[in-house]
Order: sequence, then C-alpha cells, then structure tokens
Amino acid sequence: MSSIINKTLVVVIMATTLQSCFVAKEYSRPEIEETEHLYRTDNLPQDSLSMADVSWKDLFTDAYLKQYIEEGLQNNLDIRVALQQMAAAEAYMKQGKAGYLPSLSATAQMTHQELSKNSQFGSFFNGSLQQYEITGNLSWEADIWGKIRSTKRAGEASYLQSVAAHQAVKTQLVSAIASTYYQLVALDAQLEITEKTIATRDSSVYTIKALKDAGQVTQVAVDQNIAQYNNAKALKVDLEAAIFKTENTLNLLLGRPFQAIEREDLNTQSLDSEIKLGVPATLLRNRPDVMAAEYGLINAFEMTNVTRSQFYPSLTLTASGGFQSLELDELLSANSLFANIIGGLTQPVFNKRAIKTQHEVAKAQQEQAFLNFKKTLLTAGNEVSNALFDFNAESEKFEFREKEVEALRNAESNSEELLKNGYANYLDLLTARQSALSAELNMINNKLNQLLSVVNLYEALGGGWK
Repeated sequence: MSSIINKTLVVVIMATTLQSCFVAKEYSRPEIEETEHLYRTDNLPQDSLSMADVSWKDLFTDAYLKQYIEEGLQNNLDIRVALQQMAAAEAYMKQGKAGYLPSLSATAQMTHQELSKNSQFGSFFNGSLQQYEITGNLSWEADIWGKIRSTKRAGEASYLQSVAAHQAVKTQLVSAIASTYYQLVALDAQLEITEKTIATRDSSVYTIKALKDAGQVTQVAVDQNIAQYNNAKALKVDLEAAIFKTENTLNLLLGRPFQAIEREDLNTQSLDSEIKLGVPATLLRNRPDVMAAEYGLINAFEMTNVTRSQFYPSLTLTASGGFQSLELDELLSANSLFANIIGGLTQPVFNKRAIKTQHEVAKAQQEQAFLNFKKTLLTAGNEVSNALFDFNAESEKFEFREKEVEALRNAESNSEELLKNGYANYLDLLTARQSALSAELNMINNKLNQLLSVVNLYEALGGGWK
C-alpha cells in the first residue's frame, strides 16, 4: 500500500507542476471606439455622476407611487421568474467551482456466478462462485491547460449575467409602474376638465336656445351646441374606459387582482432630481442590459478557452480500492484489501473533427457575443439621447402650451359675451370652445410627457435597480 501511495503522490506532484505550462487567456474588455460619443448632445457630460445612481425612493416623491413600486418589486411575476433564473445560474456556478475536486463514489456489491462444471474454473469452484466487495473509486483531472479554470469563470459570468438580467427587469418594472401611474393621474386630470366642459356646454345649450327664441341665432347654432355637448360626453366615456384599463395594467404590474388604484393629482407630481447623464462609460456599470451583454461576452470568451484546451492532452488520475473476499465473514480482514491506481495522458488524435468544430463554433459565438455587447451599448446611448431630447423639448413646449390655453380661454369667454350682445358669429364661439378644450387636454399631455421623459431618461441611464 505504501508504494501505491508514493506513486500517487508522484503523479499529483507532476500534475501540479504541469499546470503552470499553460495559462488560459485572461479576459479584457474590448475597445469600442464609439463609447465616447454615445450621447448625441451639444453639451457632452464631463461629470462621472449620473442620475442613475439616485435610488428610485429618492427620485419619486409621490407616496402612493413609492408604495406601488415597492409592492411591484416584491410581487411582480417577471421579477419572480428572474429570481428563479438566478437560482438556476447559481447552481451551475457552484458546479463549476467544484470542477477542481475529484469525483468519488462508493460501491457495495455481491456477485454470484454459476459456473459450468466442464469449464476451466468450474471444476475448481464446484460449479458456483460468490464474491463480496466494498469498493471506493476516485477520479481526478489535473487542470494543466486551464480548462477547469475557464469553465469555472464561464459559470461565474453566466451567473452574473442572470443577476444583471434580474436588475434589468427591476429597472424596467420601476419605469413601467411610474409611467403607468403618471398616465393614470393625467387621465384623471383630462377627465376633470372634460366634466367641467360638459357642465359648461350643458348650460350653454339653454343659453343658445334663448338666443334663438330672441331671433339672434338660428336652429343651426342650437344643433351645433348640442353636438358639441354630446361630443364632450362621448369623450368622457372614452377617458373613463382608458382609466379602467390603465388601472388594470398597473394592477398586473403589481402582481395582484384587479382593483381600484389610489392616487394623487397630476398637479402634485414633480421629479426634482437634477438631470445628470454621467460620462458615457457609466452605462457600463449602470445599465443592467449592458452589463448582462458583457457577462455574456465573458462567458463566450471563457468557453473559447475551454475548447482550445481540448486540443491538448488531459492528465487523469483514477484510483480504486477496498475490500474483496469470497467469504462474507472475511470481507473486512486485512487480507481482503486491494487497490488500483491509473494515471495517464490522453491526447486526441482523430475524432471526426469534433474538437476543431467546437473551437470554431466557440469563436463564432464569442464574436456574436461581442457584436451583441456593442449593439446593446449603442442602443443604450441612443435611448439616453432620445430621452434627453424629449425632456428638453417637452420642458420648452410647456410654456407655449400654457400661453395657448390662456389665449383660447380668453377667446372663448370673449366670444360668448360678443354673441350675447349680437356682435359675434356663433361659429366663432364653437371654434373657440373646441380649441380651448383641445389645448387644455394637450397641456395635460405635455405635463405627462415631461414626467415620462424623466422616467425614460432614468431608465435609459440604468436607474431603478439600486
């Protein structure tokens, strides 16, 4: 037994020494020339701080909204699916880390053979043979060429990719809940204006009928006023239907049965966080989808290392030992001990081009992963640029919308006075009323778009998962 142990130690020392003969390539982030020009803006940011570093708890001020985001992060079904994907990836990662360890198994068995009496052994063993055996088997492969190490790193990258994917789902969910909530309060505001308009037009129908009786307007004016009144009532039905569906959408995001949604008013909504883009490189640490794409590239890179190592011989140590006896009561005696050890190098010679094909496929997949990483990064820059442009445009437009609403409301009021005094055409009043309503609804949309542009910019920069 001592000689076997000594030989085993020699093989292990040789394997450990050979591990330094080859080191798998180390991953380094590829240079992407477009990184510095990802943002299309006249004022390129120089500050590394980004609004994505702000927690959603600090960005949003509405208490109801923060409550819904918290609930969604706990109960949303997509989040829960992503968590299970993380659990599966973590299991594979643990398996990769165990690659350095030997495989060990134990077997206990009894063998009974009926031998022919005319056979070579049958005459000695009286036609039957029983053997009892307890065996331990050990197998270990030396990581000479870095195959196990690369497999371990690939598993870690795959796990981190699943973590980043989970973070991406969180970012998208925070943005979706906030956007849906803001759409809901904007619909409330539009419904409120429409209800006021219905009340105003209801009273104006009586006024226009009185003017007709006085001979100041014709029946056409009365009919037009009635038509406008019913148009506003139809708009109210559309808005109520939109509110109902938007509430259902928000409930679905929260992972709960459909119910009424408590909320604040549109006028109370504000996002006061300072708009900071951060330098484009911050997308590499803030955008979960960009991080996931890079981890996918790392995984493909390490798998290329694995396939490259298969061109080289593998050193495997196999050992077995235990107790073996023809008699059960002597199974555990010293004379029943046995041991085998086999150490050898296996060099692939001809295997129908399988290894070369695997290596070529791995290199192609690595290039695909790189292109996906590059595309994801460029897409992120495009989304940031669009969101920033939308924010600036909506902020600039809001001032004009306010002035438009003020002017049209004055025009509507003046037209009513002029019509009552016989100095205006009823068509002027109808036009002013319809234009004023449209302008007010547009101003609400403008306010909504302002809020959504900040939310979109926050998501585009990678905010929401921290």
